[in-house]
Amino acid sequence: MFIRIVKLSFEASKIELFLENFNQNKQKIRNFEGCNSLKLLQDKNNPSIFFSYSYWESESHLEAYRDSELFKQIWKKTKAWFNNKPEAWSVDTVESLT
Repeated sequence: MFIRIVKLSFEASKIELFLENFNQNKQKIRNFEGCNSLKLLQDKNNPSIFFSYSYWESESHLEAYRDSELFKQIWKKTKAWFNNKPEAWSVDTVESLT
């Protein structure tokens, strides 16, 4: 399993649109085959910046999602609201203390 982190930066006037769209689709994303967890985080100092954390079984599961109609529909709307280029990382957990 690995984590996909995506940094999303929005025009301030588009944040509510983004949150509405996320809320409409979050269960579909979370229930996509291979997605084990989904989190949306907002920067404390800059409310226009969000991070999505999704936990995937494998890279092929993430790629299947990225090739899906669900992702294409969500991304088409979302990218129109950006004020900066999104950034993404795929990371493995080295250590976790709870």
